[in-house]
Amino acid sequence: MIKQYIAALMLACCVGVCGQEKKQVTFVPPFDFPLTLSGNFGEIRSNHFHGGLDFKTGGVIGKPVRALADGYISRIRVTNGSGYVLDVCYHNGYSTVNRHLSGFISPIAERVEKLQYENENWEVEIIPEPDEYPVKGGQQIAWSGNTGYSFGPHLHLDVFETESGDYIDPMPFFKSKIKDTRAPKADGIMFFPQPGKGVVDGKQQTQTILPNAESPVEAWGVIGTGIKAYDYMDGASNHYGVYSVVLTVDGNEVFRSTVDRFSQEENRMINSWTCGQYMKSFIEPGNTLRLLKASNGNRGLVTIDEERDYQFLYTLKDAFGNTSKYGFTVRGRKQPVEPLSHREKYFFAWDKTNYLQEPGLSLVVPKGMLYDDVPLNYQVKADSGAVAFTYQINDKPVSLHAGCEIRIGLRRRPVADTTKYYVARVTPKGRKYSVGGKYEDGYMKTSVRELGTYTVAVDTIPPEIIPVNKNQWGRNGKIVYRLKDEGAGIASYRGMIDGKYALFGRPNIVKSYWECKLDSKHMKKGGKHTVEFTVTDNCGNETVSRETFVW
Repeated sequence: MIKQYIAALMLACCVGVCGQEKKQVTFVPPFDFPLTLSGNFGEIRSNHFHGGLDFKTGGVIGKPVRALADGYISRIRVTNGSGYVLDVCYHNGYSTVNRHLSGFISPIAERVEKLQYENENWEVEIIPEPDEYPVKGGQQIAWSGNTGYSFGPHLHLDVFETESGDYIDPMPFFKSKIKDTRAPKADGIMFFPQPGKGVVDGKQQTQTILPNAESPVEAWGVIGTGIKAYDYMDGASNHYGVYSVVLTVDGNEVFRSTVDRFSQEENRMINSWTCGQYMKSFIEPGNTLRLLKASNGNRGLVTIDEERDYQFLYTLKDAFGNTSKYGFTVRGRKQPVEPLSHREKYFFAWDKTNYLQEPGLSLVVPKGMLYDDVPLNYQVKADSGAVAFTYQINDKPVSLHAGCEIRIGLRRRPVADTTKYYVARVTPKGRKYSVGGKYEDGYMKTSVRELGTYTVAVDTIPPEIIPVNKNQWGRNGKIVYRLKDEGAGIASYRGMIDGKYALFGRPNIVKSYWECKLDSKHMKKGGKHTVEFTVTDNCGNETVSRETFVW
């Protein structure tokens, strides 16, 4: 469905714009007040790049959001992750997604609510015809908000190149409306001696130094470096991602990153480029992220093979051209480099399909799922009372490019109902988090996106439903619950008031409340009412809560 939507959108939006020069495109700002940002394009996030700009709205919701140019509304959604979402296709070759809105304008708002009640579901999607909701630049299309996964009122704006589907940095369209005279700042430099090939200060582990460190770092062999840095803007306390990073060694460029575009397929490659908040200045062999460029024929890795000083220099630049430089010295000194010897039972190669087959465990990692070779620190942790062994595939989690199938065998079945079992990811502190799974021929099967530690757990405990400020429901015109589930996680919920469907949703998942706004269109006001709220977890355990209130 999503692929069909994108294909249709590209075709429709490209009509009449082929050959148009992108440099001629201008956008109306999304707001009619001065623009300030809380987030910029390409910031490092968990498993993905930040795909757009976050515009501040003065700490309040309900600001009119404007169309950026002439076009049409191409998609309307209500989702848990992004809240109220509105997509617009413009006639100039670009498309946008407006996220975390507080609501839509008429008649879209009424159409969405009608569909929610028809589907009896908070999350809905509408894909209008191109002629249903045309827009003009500057026309209001929605209200700003704080819905979905949002930590405060703002507008998240994604800009796409419609023809390619790539995320595009929106900053060039709004630079004249935003003031920025502050250059990026570095917080640290990290060294990556390559396994079996390099050493830094006598060690073959990653090490860090402060920027512009005066004392040389001694190294030998093949090493990589990375930098932790943030950008800053006038009139804001936030920090942002760095647009451009260039590394030179002895005056010769070896690496450059320019965060100006990426595709959805490239999004998880951020896990290969980064180490925490450090941006690597070399490219792992399985990483095809286009915004990274190596110039030295060795993927940005540097060979220290002479006993002399090597001058490293980082140049950081933001989208406004503000620039900072950080230099440090690597002193070549011959020192032992322990050759890489694969004592591990399993060694996964980035350019092959890899298999891990053990009693009670099966894992297949197809070619293209790894960015670099991984020698696995594999262990089995047995517990005679557990339903399955705990399998440490690797001691340090390694991100995969996409989901890979894992099968874990059940050693015992204390619960006959196989829907009560799930595969759990186990943290270093022993916490278990569900990654789903279905029972099949004595095994639990699911898809995982990292090489970590996994086992099978049982969940027979139903979710907990906690009314929030029940005595205020009638006065506030809103029913609020908080839900808890320690096992497989919440799968679904459904509300009824006086025996009729009631629209409950999760407007802001950070606050973790489930709410129903009372509306006289759907229930009679005046008197006592009964609300029934049913919650089911991913193992089929169900809880029903019944409460009365006056409204």
